[in-house]
Amino acid sequence: MGFTIGGIREIRSGTRRRGRSSECTAVAEYTGLWGWDVVAGARAAGGQCSCGRADCPAPGAHPLDFAPLVPAGATLDEVTKTWGDFPGAAVMLAVGRAFDVIEVAAPAGHRALVRLERMGLPLGPVAATPEGRAHFFVAPGGAAELPALLYRMGWDDPTSLDLRGLGPGTHITAPPSDRAGLGPVRWLRPPALDSATRPPAARLLLGTLAYVAHRSGA
Repeated sequence: MGFTIGGIREIRSGTRRRGRSSECTAVAEYTGLWGWDVVAGARAAGGQCSCGRADCPAPGAHPLDFAPLVPAGATLDEVTKTWGDFPGAAVMLAVGRAFDVIEVAAPAGHRALVRLERMGLPLGPVAATPEGRAHFFVAPGGAAELPALLYRMGWDDPTSLDLRGLGPGTHITAPPSDRAGLGPVRWLRPPALDSATRPPAARLLLGTLAYVAHRSGA
């Protein structure tokens, strides 16, 4: 993984000693502690995207095309070397290698999270976006399995649930970065050593998520 929790403490003290930016430390935690791939993302201000495209279809909500991937396991030195070229960039997580995401409307996500915690089911990190969406981290492959899983559970039309899977090739904005100029993404359930590195299979959460999403829509 690159370093341990103890290493994080050393990194934090080293950051203070060497004046390294807090954003580099945050990225290094994502890569080194949680084992996630990270890429610098665009920011939005006044409806304009920092990518420079006047016709950008997703201002402040996409990776910068020219930014390299910062791979899982990257150290603070490696992160600082890369991130120094993108000061103030949004932190975006590459989906599909360490985790997939089940995305649902935030109100349904909040209610489902309470139910899942009461049921004692395994849970990974859960994030909320300022656009009103909740992101449940699940094991890789969950996005591809989603339609078949929902069909087996009796949901013939998953689009009616306002629920979708995000898999390889997609990116999500990581807390506490701003998304689309609307405000910061935040954790509803922050990552922990057991849940971040081994997120649950989608099938363990999907029944509750689909049921709550359906009830919320109704």
